[in-house]
Amino acid sequence: MPHGIEVALACVLVLSAAVWVGGYVAIGVVARVTVRTLGPADRVAFFRALGRLYLIVGTAALVLALGTGAALVAGRPWDGTLTATAVLAAALVAALAFGVVQARRMTRLRRDALARPDDAPLAARVRRGARGAGALRASIGVLSLALVVLGTILAA
Repeated sequence: MPHGIEVALACVLVLSAAVWVGGYVAIGVVARVTVRTLGPADRVAFFRALGRLYLIVGTAALVLALGTGAALVAGRPWDGTLTATAVLAAALVAALAFGVVQARRMTRLRRDALARPDDAPLAARVRRGARGAGALRASIGVLSLALVVLGTILAA
């Protein structure tokens, strides 16, 4: 691959990975602030709107990062590092797909809980779902960071 194209792809990779990881971190910060400043109904509405917009931005950044990363290693022979990178990338995509489904389910649950504040079993389902969502977000974060590390190893 010509050097100029390789440099352009590397720039797109770095920028898109920065948007992906930076957006992920920013959402964590925003989540902490909204818990302290917004009521439950406003939080649900806020995160529903944020989630829909970030789904577009984050997905585009991740697709660009994975696509440019794949293009940059296309001529490289398969080894353990490249295999691990491909497996982690697939796991991240699967976790994200599950996360979208889970986020939509949690939005419905939280909206229902707001409409029925005295429904203890529903409140318990919301709490269990929130714990599961936290574990899923942590997994997505770990997978993302592992891909950054493996990508750096591949680039060296």
